[in-house]
Amino acid sequence: MSTLVPLPVVLPLLGAAVTLLLGSRSSIQRTVSVGCLGANLAVAVVLLVQAHREGPLVMQIGGWPAPVGIVLVADQLAALMLVVSSAVTLCVLLYSIGQGQAETGESSPVAIFHPTYLVLTAGVCNAFLAGDLFNLFVGFEMLLAASFVLITLNGTPLRIRTGSTYVVVNVLASTVFLISVGLVYAATGTLNLAQLAARLDALPDGVRLSLQLMLLVAFGIKAAVFPLSAWLPDSYPTAPAPVTAVFAGLLTKVGVYAIIRTQTLLFPGQQAGELLLMVAAGLTMLVGILGAVAQSDIKRLLSFTLVSHIGYMIFGVALSTVAGLVGAIFYVVHHITIQTTLFLIAGLVEQRAGSTDLRRLGGLARMAPMVGVLFFVSAMNLAGIPPFSGFLGKLGLLQAGVAVGGPLAWTLVVVGTATSLLTLYVASRMWNIAFWRSPCESHPATAPLPALMVGATVALVAVGVGLTVVAGPLFDYTGQAATDLIERTPYVRAVLPGGAS
Repeated sequence: MSTLVPLPVVLPLLGAAVTLLLGSRSSIQRTVSVGCLGANLAVAVVLLVQAHREGPLVMQIGGWPAPVGIVLVADQLAALMLVVSSAVTLCVLLYSIGQGQAETGESSPVAIFHPTYLVLTAGVCNAFLAGDLFNLFVGFEMLLAASFVLITLNGTPLRIRTGSTYVVVNVLASTVFLISVGLVYAATGTLNLAQLAARLDALPDGVRLSLQLMLLVAFGIKAAVFPLSAWLPDSYPTAPAPVTAVFAGLLTKVGVYAIIRTQTLLFPGQQAGELLLMVAAGLTMLVGILGAVAQSDIKRLLSFTLVSHIGYMIFGVALSTVAGLVGAIFYVVHHITIQTTLFLIAGLVEQRAGSTDLRRLGGLARMAPMVGVLFFVSAMNLAGIPPFSGFLGKLGLLQAGVAVGGPLAWTLVVVGTATSLLTLYVASRMWNIAFWRSPCESHPATAPLPALMVGATVALVAVGVGLTVVAGPLFDYTGQAATDLIERTPYVRAVLPGGAS
C-alpha cells in the first residue's frame, strides 16, 4: 500500500495541469476537478485504514532511501488529516461550482479557480505527508502561491489590499521557517524528521531551544496563534465564500499540524517550549473570543472565533500528554469541519440577503428556513453544546488539563470554559439578530439558493453531526495516534528501519 502514499499529492497536481490546459472548457474542468478530489478522498480512506492496521506507510521517492532522499510518510495522524481535508475540499469545490452557476449562470467559477484550487489541495496533502523539514516548507509554499491567487479572485481593490497583507505576513513566516531549516541542517546535518528525532536530542539545551522557538514562530504565524494572529481577521472575510471557507477550515490547521508533528517528534519534554505554548494557548482563546464579541459582521466574527479556537488545539499540544494530544487531534478534526461549514453558511446568507452585516440582517429563519437550521446546528456545535462533537472535544481537553494540574493548567481550564461560554454568546447573538428578529430593511428578492451550494453545506453539516455518532471509535483512533506520537518509535522505525542512528 505504500505505492498509494504519493497519490494525494500527485492526483491534484495532474488535475491542475489538465484543468489549466482546458481553461475554455468549463464543464470538463469541473468534471476533472471533482474526479480528482473524489479519487483523493478514496485514496485517503484507504491510507487511513492501512495506517491503522499496519502502522506508518512510507514511500521513498525516486528509490533514494531515507535520510538521503525525499520521503513521504502516512502515519495515523497524517492519514486522518488527509481524509478530513479531502472531504472538506471536495464539498467546498461543489459549493463553488453552485455559486458560480448562481452568480454568472455558468456551471463553474472563473477558469483559473480550478487549477489553483487543485494546487492548494496538493500543497495541503504534501504538508501532511512530508517526512522532512524542507518538503514541509515546499508544501507551505505551494499553499502560499495558490492562496494568493484565490484570495484575490476578481481583483477588487479590497481583495488586492488584504491579499497583499496576507502574502507579506506569510512570506515573513516562510522566511523564518527557511532560516530555521538552514540552522537545523547546520546543527544536525540532516532534515529528515525521523533522523532529527535522535540528533536533536544530542544538541546542547540552548541550541535545541533556539531551534524550537524559531520553528514555533514560523508555524505560529501560519496557525494564527496569538500574538501572531492579527493578520487573519482582515484577510479572510474579503475573499469569496468558498475560498474563505477552505482557508479557515484547512490552512490554519496545517500550521497546527506542523506544531503537533515537530513538538512531539523533535522537541518532546522541552519545558520552556511547553510553557510558551500554554501561555500562547490561553491568550489565543481569550483575545480571539473577545474580538468576536465586538464584531457586527458574520464573516469577521467567525474569523475571530477561528483564532480563538486555535487556542484549544495549542492547549492540548502544550500539555504533552497522551490525553492532551487526543483532545487536540479530535478538536482539529471537529474544527476543520465546523469552521468550514459556518463560512459556507455565511456564503448562503450573503447569497440570500445580499450582506453578512448583522446590522442589515433579520428574519432569515422565515425567508430561508433551511439555512437557519444549518446555521443553528453548526453554531451550537462550535459552541460546544452537548452532545455535539465540539462539546466532546472541549471536554476531553479540559479533562486532560485537570489531570496535569498545576496553576497554569488550571488557568487554561478556566479560560477554555469561559471561551466556550462566550462562543455560545456570540453564536446565540448571530442567530437572534440574523435569523430570529424582524428585518431592519427589506431584503432584495433573489432566486432560490442553488441546490449544489445547499447540498454541499448539508453534507458538511452531516459530517459534523456524524463526528458525534462516531466519537467513540474516533477517540480510540486518535488515542492510538497520540500514543504513537508520544513514543516516536513507530514513526522512526518505519522511516529508518535500521534505527535513528
